[in-house]
Amino acid sequence: MGVTLSEVARHAGVSLATASRALNGSARTVGEELAAKVRASADALGYLPNAPAQALARAATANVGVLLHDVADPYFAAIARGVSDAAGQAGLLPLVINTDGEPETQVRGIRMLHGQRVRAIVLAGSAHTDPAAVRAVDAALADYRADGGRIATVTDHGPGYDAVLPDNRGGAADLTRALLGLGHREFAVITGPERLQVSMDRLAGVREALAEAGIEPAEGAVQHVEFTRAGGREAVRRLLDRPQAEWPTAVLALSDVCAIGALGELRSRGVDVPGRMSVAGFDDIPFAADVAPALSTVRMPLERLGAGAVTLALESEGGRRCVRLALPTQVVLRGSTGAPPARAR
Repeated sequence: MGVTLSEVARHAGVSLATASRALNGSARTVGEELAAKVRASADALGYLPNAPAQALARAATANVGVLLHDVADPYFAAIARGVSDAAGQAGLLPLVINTDGEPETQVRGIRMLHGQRVRAIVLAGSAHTDPAAVRAVDAALADYRADGGRIATVTDHGPGYDAVLPDNRGGAADLTRALLGLGHREFAVITGPERLQVSMDRLAGVREALAEAGIEPAEGAVQHVEFTRAGGREAVRRLLDRPQAEWPTAVLALSDVCAIGALGELRSRGVDVPGRMSVAGFDDIPFAADVAPALSTVRMPLERLGAGAVTLALESEGGRRCVRLALPTQVVLRGSTGAPPARAR
């Protein structure tokens, strides 16, 4: 295996970006003294410059790459719309890659976009909780950045990236407090897989608000499923398979898509919503207000998340501190939530 650019940078005592600019012909120049130091290290180690990397540094294409977990999911579709609008305003075209939330697919997508010499990459899916997965994604992004690429993320992927940060934890806590305010004390929570950081952040917000009220979720009340309609249905089936005395009065589905699946399963089982059981979601996807009953949820500025990430990526400059742009959420109560049944008050 040949000598890497990272090894040259360490040998020269400079940053990876500086080594890249010195050797790959970037339009951003490096002082002659530093450049000479980097070239000397490259010669000493036997480093061979990568021709595609030099091309990327000199002339990126008029594209922005965006990696999404599932482009068919209305949550990601809305973010993609924001990316498309902002890219269009900058005279760029978006290249969308569907990753299914798999780290290996994310890494392949990043490598492909790197090879396509896109101007910037927006990583719009949740970060992973597995350290090995995080390292693999970070390594692919580091290679792209070293060749002059620009990166921004939607949600937190670590302190080294420009990021647009929706308040997942705070929004979930506020939603829980709103249902507590309606009188609920018996909760079930439907959240996403433990491998996704967004699932754990939203669950942490629910737990925080319940703890403030002195409530500990009952055993089995927290259901981890995929953030899909099928996942929401499956979680509700598990909850309803218990004796009715153990049913919750409120179901917090921490994704609107899951919540819509939960509503469908409750309807098929003849459970009155919100008379017997309230249901709330998270995200405020475009048709959340159109289901029956209209879905209570946490409003996320989905298109602004995508547009903001593109803006951050295109404005980024080597050497500056990363920008962390926080966007607030808002609880929206609709017809799917109400006071608990009289026996539970």
